[in-house]
Formats: sequence, C-alpha cells, structure tokens
Amino acid sequence: MKLHEYISKRVFAKYGVTIPKGEVATTPSEAKKIAEKLGGRVVVKSQVLVGGRGKAGGIHLAESPAEATEHAFNILGMEIKGLPVRKVLIDEAADIKSEIYLGITNDRAARKPVMMASAAGGIDIEEVAHKTPEKIIKVHIDPLMGLQNYQARDLAAKIDLPRELWRGFGKTACGLWKAYVESDATLAEINPLVITAENRLLAVDGKMVLDDNALFRHPDLAEMRDLDLEAEAEIEAREHGLSYIKLDGNIGCMVNGAGLAMTTMDIIKLFGGSPANFLDIGGGANAEKVAVALRIILSDPSVKAVLFNIFGGITRCDLVAQGILDALEEVETDVPMVVRLVGTNAKEGRQLLANADMETAETLADAAQKAVAAA
Repeated sequence: MKLHEYISKRVFAKYGVTIPKGEVATTPSEAKKIAEKLGGRVVVKSQVLVGGRGKAGGIHLAESPAEATEHAFNILGMEIKGLPVRKVLIDEAADIKSEIYLGITNDRAARKPVMMASAAGGIDIEEVAHKTPEKIIKVHIDPLMGLQNYQARDLAAKIDLPRELWRGFGKTACGLWKAYVESDATLAEINPLVITAENRLLAVDGKMVLDDNALFRHPDLAEMRDLDLEAEAEIEAREHGLSYIKLDGNIGCMVNGAGLAMTTMDIIKLFGGSPANFLDIGGGANAEKVAVALRIILSDPSVKAVLFNIFGGITRCDLVAQGILDALEEVETDVPMVVRLVGTNAKEGRQLLANADMETAETLADAAQKAVAAA
C-alpha cells in the first residue's frame, strides 16, 4: 500500500524528521487560507500516487495566496497518468541550496534492509542507479541492531555532506529508519532531502510503501488507502478476503493457494495460453466466497475462458462446486469453463458439476489444455 506524500511526511515527522509546515486542501479557497496562514510564499503540490508530478504540471511555486488559489484551481481535478487529483498539499516554500536522496528498502539478496544516500537528489533515483551507480552509497542494516550512528556518519561522509550537518543527518537517518521499521514499510524515502539557505536539513518530499500483510497493525494508516489507484475488482476482492491481481491474458483463473495459483498460471502459458488474473480464494473458501470470486473474474471483458483448479484439503470440493453453480445463477455468461477438483469431496463436487453439464478434468495438464483450447 502506497502512502501519499503528505501522510508519509507526517509519519516521518513523528520520528524526528524535519518537514516543512503545510496542510492539505481539497478546494481553492482552502488552499488560499492555508497559504495566508503560512505567510504567502508556498508550494502547491498535487497528491497522486505516481511519479512525474512536476513534469505533468502538478507542482507549482506560488508567491502569494492569490497565486496559490489559482494553482490549486488548475491542479485540482486534473489527471496525472490517469489518476485524478483530489487533494493538494500546501507547503511552506523552502530556500533550497542543494538536494540529497535518502531512502531505505529491503535488499532480498542480502536479507537485510539497506539505506541508500546520494548527493544526486531531487531526480529519478532509478536513473542515477542505472547510469551512475557509484553515486549511490549503501549501508546494510542489521534488523536486530538497527541503524548505528557510525553508519549514518559514513553515509554523510561518503556523499560529501558538510561536517556541520552530520549531526542533523544522523537524526534524520535514524528517524527514517524508525518510521520504516515501526510502520512495517517496504520502502521509505526522502527525495529530495534539501539543504536550505539557513544550512539545515529539510524533507520536502516523502514516500512510503507499506507491507499489506502488516496493515492490521496499522488501522490508522490502512484507512488512508487511495482507492483511485486500484481497480474496482481488486477492491471488492480485498473486501471479501480474496487475493486478486488483474493480468493481461484471457484465461480467468480461480485457485486455492498462492503456490498452486502460480503453478496454474505457469502451465497455462506452457500450453500456449495467457492467464487473465491471479486469484487465490484461500484455504477455507466457502460457496459464497467462490461465487464472489467468479463474479470478479467474469467482470473482466477480456476473459474468454475460466479455469478452476481446486485442491480440497481444508476447502471441500463440493462447496466450491456449489459456489460455482450459485454464481452462475447470478451472472449470465457464455464463457466456457473447465473445472479440476482434487481432494476432499472431489467426487461429490464433480457430480454436482456433471449434473450442470460443466466440463471437468482429472489432471492440471488436461485442464489447462482444455482451457487454452476453449479460449
């Protein structure tokens, strides 16, 4: 789950990172009031979860409340990379001398978090990593020990930060680390972290990505999810406890278990097909959940066939079969379907489907080939 800039910066501030004064507005009049409160000279920043906001015209400097009102009027309601702008952040303008990048993410190869810093802040860090990787300095953090003061000093020294700013940089780095850990984040970055004309460090932008599996520990942040970023089908799936991701193919997949779902998608491709989705109904799915899952799959107009691959352990195959039949009573469709049921009550489940003239398969290979041919 991605957090908007204004939320990310508020999380950082809670852990001692210095951020500009600012508030969020949803109307031009609110933007004017905030700008007046902040002294007039402000930055008006669109709040959408995509990069390139500045290039798209979503960030403007305003020299007065009237100018801030005009910028807010132009930005609110515009679309940036297909996402509507519903909020703008009005931040006190900073007098910027130079810009730094500072971020933390997971390094899967090292099995540790890694903190990265670069003097080439304010621009696309992926481009810097690709073209001039030597400009990005990295330190791996022991998850049990946490970020150490000497590691923050090493980063400061290697990006040639003026020595008088090392203490402030250490405070910012430690604050970012705590925000990352205590929010169960997979990414926390400040780009740019600026050095102001007053020679202090200020986080003028912020980005956080949280681990969805840990959101139950952060209900306050979970409430901030931006649904504009997600397809309606994915929202409905999450509400019913289903794991659903839309893909580009034309064979809908309903499987119980993430590993089995991945295997099913692979074997569809092996036989020349292309999966339209990843959909895991989970280990204890009932008829109602199966019906919801099928409605979600059939809501995708690109689906030309559906493959069910159910291994009945905790899940009973007859309940899955009943769920399929229940869904077909609610959703009229002529999309062909192939069902493979194996395990608990598989015989009873296959009998239910046979009575409804649905095509079944004994093996996954057989099921995949039939689904590919049907599509």
